[in-house]
Amino acid sequence: MKTKIQRQAGFTLVEIMIVVAIIGLLAAIAIPNFVRARETARMNACINNLRMIDSAKQQWAIEKNQPQNATPGEADITPYIKGNQMPVCPANGTYTIGNISTDPTCSLGNDANYPHKLTK
Repeated sequence: MKTKIQRQAGFTLVEIMIVVAIIGLLAAIAIPNFVRARETARMNACINNLRMIDSAKQQWAIEKNQPQNATPGEADITPYIKGNQMPVCPANGTYTIGNISTDPTCSLGNDANYPHKLTK
């Protein structure tokens, strides 16, 4: 008479180590891409804020009949911005409004990898 040997079902240590190594490899690939995507999103949000500030400056100049060398203050252009408040740079930069004939700038505008510059 034959006796049946029951085998326990489960994973071996080698199989578990291979799965962990694959997950580590995928994480090593994905994390830098995630950081790059986050910085690009911050840069794009900052550029959109600069466009909004520039539009508000132009609207203020047209409505108040100001010359091209006039420099509006923050209080002058906030009524022309949605929410009636100046936008904040998502990357912790600061905005400089400037006069009507120049584009507004961000303090992070010279960043080599992610320049926060308004381009038309």
